[in-house]
Amino acid sequence: MPEKIRWGILSTAKIGRKVIPSIGAAANSEIVAVASRSLDKARAFADELLIPRAYGSYEELLAAPDIDAVYIPLPNSQHAEWGIAAASAGKHALIEKPFASNANEAQQVVDAFATRGLLTAEAFMYRFHPQTERVKALVDAGTIGKVQVISGSFTFRIASETNIRLNSDLAGGGLMDVGCYPLSLMRLITGEEPTKVAAFANFGADSGVDEMLSAILHFPSGVLAHFDCGIRVIRTNTYEIRGTEGRILTSEAFTMNSTTSTTIRYWQGQDSHIDPIMETIPAVNHYTLMAHDFADAILNKRPPRYPSSDAVAQMRAIDRILAAARAAG
Repeated sequence: MPEKIRWGILSTAKIGRKVIPSIGAAANSEIVAVASRSLDKARAFADELLIPRAYGSYEELLAAPDIDAVYIPLPNSQHAEWGIAAASAGKHALIEKPFASNANEAQQVVDAFATRGLLTAEAFMYRFHPQTERVKALVDAGTIGKVQVISGSFTFRIASETNIRLNSDLAGGGLMDVGCYPLSLMRLITGEEPTKVAAFANFGADSGVDEMLSAILHFPSGVLAHFDCGIRVIRTNTYEIRGTEGRILTSEAFTMNSTTSTTIRYWQGQDSHIDPIMETIPAVNHYTLMAHDFADAILNKRPPRYPSSDAVAQMRAIDRILAAARAAG
């Protein structure tokens, strides 16, 4: 195994313009190729991002012997198909969130990698940001007492009616795109899976996907959590954790600017009118931290920080929330 992991990129999706340079910035990573269904498109993308090689099919890239791992930012409905294809080709894979279209698919992907001794993980970059790590540390240290309530919101307004997030065949919708973040955060903070779920959604008359959704979760420890998400409303990106002895609030919770610091505010004691304790978290590229961890796991033959089993559990929770929302009418 080389000192650096050589990455291939399956797709020329827009998100790649942000993530690909960030992966390449990891000290143990190198971007060597990109693939598209169109060779011309792949070449143009490679030229733009200074990627050495371009392929006109995903199969060609997966067949390249000098590629160790792939990043898969394809539409949600294609994550499982090409994740399994990557495993079959002997490549490790970092798969963009959501990991698959449903929990059954997610388990199939995990099994495909496990049986071949390969690594895979879900690309939830926010978990690697020092802000998230600090919040988790504050909670675990009992800074705000016993956690009682977690609330979160991640929303934005799409700019085009042709956006793939509005395509049910591609597993679109607000929960799969942005709601998965507060859900993941709630599972991370509690270290538990929800036992009870309720949800309501506005499903698009034309799209058929959840364009706005609210969910309530009950965890085994007694924590109540609720979040809203959607693609038809002004941007929000926040969460709050409330305990018996205080609360923690973040205003840039899931997608942080790599050149801008973030701030954690938290209160201790029963008086909510006191000034909060403010902690500034220096700017960092959480995509780079995520890529570095995954590459290091490959190089040192260890599990990624967040195992693939977490991706399956996350998809189970998503399935339950969507089912509850549809049942609610």
